[in-house]
Amino acid sequence: MGVEKNIVTDTISALFEEQPEGPKYRVLSSALRRGIDQGHLPEGTRLPPVRDLAWRLGMTPGTVARAYTLLTDENVLTAEVGRGTFVSYKDEERPPLYITRPMTPGTDGIEMVNLFTARLPDLGQIALINDGFRRLAERPDRALLDYPTASSFAATRQAVVDWLDHVPLGSLQHEDIVLSHGAQSGISLVMQAVLRGRRPVVLVEELAYPGFRRAAELVRAEIVSVPMDEDGIVPSALAELAHRHEAQLLCTSPELHNPTALVTPPKRRHEIADVVRRGGFDILEDDSTFLGETRSESYRALLPEHGWFVSSISKTLTPALRVGFAIAPQSRRSELRRVAENGFFGLAKPLADLIGDLLTRDETREIVRSVRRRNAVYVRAAVNALGGHDIGWHEEAPFVWLRLPSGWRAAAFSRAAEAQGVQLRPAEEFSPRNGFAPHAVRIGMNAQVALSDFEAALGRLRRLLDNPPEQILV
Repeated sequence: MGVEKNIVTDTISALFEEQPEGPKYRVLSSALRRGIDQGHLPEGTRLPPVRDLAWRLGMTPGTVARAYTLLTDENVLTAEVGRGTFVSYKDEERPPLYITRPMTPGTDGIEMVNLFTARLPDLGQIALINDGFRRLAERPDRALLDYPTASSFAATRQAVVDWLDHVPLGSLQHEDIVLSHGAQSGISLVMQAVLRGRRPVVLVEELAYPGFRRAAELVRAEIVSVPMDEDGIVPSALAELAHRHEAQLLCTSPELHNPTALVTPPKRRHEIADVVRRGGFDILEDDSTFLGETRSESYRALLPEHGWFVSSISKTLTPALRVGFAIAPQSRRSELRRVAENGFFGLAKPLADLIGDLLTRDETREIVRSVRRRNAVYVRAAVNALGGHDIGWHEEAPFVWLRLPSGWRAAAFSRAAEAQGVQLRPAEEFSPRNGFAPHAVRIGMNAQVALSDFEAALGRLRRLLDNPPEQILV
C-alpha cells in the first residue's frame, strides 16, 4: 500500500522530533521503528530518498543511510536497487545477515568459521562509503583528466593529520605523509626509502607480522630476528644484533604486537629508542592493527631523525579501499615522497578525495568507535571461552594469541580445528622460515559471523584444547 511522499516525510519528521536526544542515526532509526510499530508507516510504504530526508531533518545523507542500513539489516526495511527503500512486509523471509563458507568435502557438512584473520562488521561503513562515492561523483573536477601531483593530495594528507591526532607522533605536517595502498604498501615504501647497498639487513621481532619479512624479501634484504620477552624486544639483544649485522632498519609493532597482543611499555620503548639512536639505524613502527587510542609516545616522536610510522584504515573502517599512511621523519620526507612518485605517482585522485571526505566526517569517527565496541564483545567472548588456557589478549586487538597445552603442536591443532569447522593461523606464519615456532595459534575476531556462531566455534576449540592427543602430532 502506498502513502504520498510528502506525507511520509512529514510523518517521519514528526516522529523524529518526538524522540529523546542521542546520536542522530539512532534517533532516526528509533523514530522509524516507532512509526512502523504504531502503523503510521504501513507495510510497503516507500521511504523518502536519503538526500531528501537528510535535507528535511538537517543531517548528512550518511546519517540517514546508516539508519536505513541498520533497519534493513534487521529486516524492518527492504532496499531494492533502482526502486528505493520500503517498509518490509511481516511475512517476508529475511535474507541471511551472516555468510559462512561451506567446508571442503569430508567434514560432515559443518560450516566453516573463518578466524584466520579479523573481519569487520558493517556498522554503517557501507552506507557511508556509498554516500562518499555519490558526493564524489557530483564534483565537477577537471583533475579527473590530469596526472596527480604532490599538491593534489594536500587536503587528504591534512585529513590524515587530523585523523591521527590521538597518536603521539611528534611534530607532524601533511608534507610528511605519503598515501599508500594499505599499510603493507607503506612498509615497502619505507624500506625502499631507507635501505641502501646490495644486501641490507632488516631486523624484525622473533615473532612478527609476516608482511615485514615479505616486504624485506622484495627489496632483497637479509632478515634477522630479535629476541623478545614479555615487554617486547630485548634491548641488549637488539644492540648486539644491530652491531653485528650492521642493520639499517628495525620493524616493530610496540602499541599492539602482532601476533601476541603484548604492549611494549614506555620504559622499554625508551630503552629501545636509546639503542637505535646509538646504533644510528632507522626504526619503522606499524600501528595498523591497534583499534584503540594510542597512549605511549611513538618512535617517530622519540627519534625525530630515525622514526618512521605506518598505519591504515583496514582494521578500523574497511580493508576494501586499500588505503594506508606512511609517515617519514620531517628531515627525510623528500626521500619517501620520491619513492612514491617514482613508483606509482600516487593514489588515484578519486580514491584520495574519497578518503579525505571520509576522514573528515563525524559519522566516520562514530563508526570506528562502534567497531571498537563490537570487537571488544568478541574478544570478551574469546576470553570467556578460552580463559582456562594461556592466552594473550587486549580488548582493542582484533585477535587473541593462544599458547597450546602440552600434546598439541600448532600445525596439528590448526588441522584439527579446521576439521571442526574453524580456520586459525598457526605460529609458523609469524616465525622465521628456519627458526623455532612456538606451539601457539592466532585467532582472529570475525565479527561478520553471528556472536552465537563465533562462540560455538570457540566451544569446539575449547574441546580440542581440553582433550589433547595422547601422542604429540606433527
